[in-house]
Amino acid sequence: MPYTTVNGIRLHYQERGKGKPLLLIMGITADHSVWEKHVSFWEKNYRCILFDNRGVGLSDKPEGAYTTAQMADDSAGLLKALNIENAAVVGVSMGGAIALQVAIRHPQMVEAMVLMCPWASCDRKAKAIFTHMMHAKAHLRPEQFSNFIQLLIFHKSTWDDDQEYEGLMQGQKEAAFAQVQQPLHGLEGQAYACMSHEVVDQLPDIKVPALVIGGKEDQFTPEWMAKEVASGIPNSELHLYEDAGHAFHWEKIDDFNTRVLNWLNMNY
Repeated sequence: MPYTTVNGIRLHYQERGKGKPLLLIMGITADHSVWEKHVSFWEKNYRCILFDNRGVGLSDKPEGAYTTAQMADDSAGLLKALNIENAAVVGVSMGGAIALQVAIRHPQMVEAMVLMCPWASCDRKAKAIFTHMMHAKAHLRPEQFSNFIQLLIFHKSTWDDDQEYEGLMQGQKEAAFAQVQQPLHGLEGQAYACMSHEVVDQLPDIKVPALVIGGKEDQFTPEWMAKEVASGIPNSELHLYEDAGHAFHWEKIDDFNTRVLNWLNMNY
């Protein structure tokens, strides 16, 4: 299990595939393994670099509030440690917010971006959701917290499908017995980073091509957030899936994996 020390912390990472580098930045609460259904497709064409953000998985989990700028510096530090001068960046949810900061703070390192359910600013409702997430983490058992996250991210069609529903129940069981649990302070640090993220005024400075992609019925990070990002980046393309929520990338996985691959092949 490779590690590297960057920006004052130790990061756990993994590399898969060959070709141009593709940095994958995960969302709040999740470690790099959640990329599996996507990286198993993309690694046939790209050198995929996955890692655990600070606060989760096998990476360090320092106390205190994090920022997306700080986590962007973690991401850039990982690329530098791997002697990668520039890469395409794919970020999901909090990872999309971090990806924006990478492009703003380290523009020379980013050649293209895929921003999955991202945001450039939080309104009061978004901040209330992240605050409640911290409270839920503090008071619920792991399987109950997993259920709460599932309620936030999955569309009704997933819950209505018998096979998908069984998968959700299995996910809760796996959460209950996971050997590595995200500590409360790790979740809190990430949540504060999400709430304090504010880059609307800097979006026009991002010059690389960007694909902004999400679900039209996302209850966690609603479509206005994706539209705000897409409208602010000069060279951006927006695609929102019908009948899909925050987990659109699993709910529409075949189209999503192929769409992202084709976009990268054209823009990177």
